[in-house]
Amino acid sequence: MLSRQQLIQQIKQKKSFLCVGLDTDIEKIPVFLKEYPDPLFEFNKRIIDATRDLCIAYKPNAAFYERHGVTGLQSLIKTSEYLPKDCLSIIDAKRGDIGNTSGMYAKTFFDKEAAGMDFDAITVAPYMGNDSVIPFLAFEGKWVIILALTSSVGSKDFQYLETGNGPLYETVIQKANTWAGADRIMYVVGATKSTEFTNIRKYAPDNFLLVPGIGAQGGSLKDVCQYGMTKECGLIVNSSRAIIYASNGEDFAEAARAEALKVQQQMQAELEKAGVI
Repeated sequence: MLSRQQLIQQIKQKKSFLCVGLDTDIEKIPVFLKEYPDPLFEFNKRIIDATRDLCIAYKPNAAFYERHGVTGLQSLIKTSEYLPKDCLSIIDAKRGDIGNTSGMYAKTFFDKEAAGMDFDAITVAPYMGNDSVIPFLAFEGKWVIILALTSSVGSKDFQYLETGNGPLYETVIQKANTWAGADRIMYVVGATKSTEFTNIRKYAPDNFLLVPGIGAQGGSLKDVCQYGMTKECGLIVNSSRAIIYASNGEDFAEAARAEALKVQQQMQAELEKAGVI
């Protein structure tokens, strides 16, 4: 488990705030890996080995494993066990249900004795209110990453709805801040919403923001840093496809490292510019 201070130390030590998303699609991984007993895990293992010194977090997306049933969950469990302990391990599950059900989800991903997984953090959809979040916070030392403002086209359907106190995503952040502090709660904010970061920082000045959308989705790292970086960085920027699928040949791990290195070097420049390092 990584505390807030340990996460900040990792950012400064590695000069990076990169999260590598392990959205591992059996149809996109190199063909030769399918000869292995567990192709998903073999792919993940090589990606992790190639990038672990360049990133501070990994984020498997649960859907890419659950689609395979029992074998996919076994791959996810093995991946969770293999993730470096000095990196934040995030399960991108986007769970959100009433209290009793959320409690079961929390046990699944946070209690190693229950299902074999012991992630540091989980993404949660807060639509059902505190019932969908509090059970995860009951696990001491674990992070809850709440969906606030996403990169998806459909974000306009609900997230920008006016509540009388600003758009709904602002209300979500303000309310969630009453459930726990910046040492337990992060927020998901899409990189394509970079101009909104200044506004979000009014309500979440110290919280870490998990930022997907860099790379294949077209988000700008420079803009995200300009509007969202804090004196302690405060950002975990995710890149999935642009890194893990940089090549579909036998050199895929080396190609992934090269892409991760490019991002890390850009991040180092931003950290230096902001005086974080």
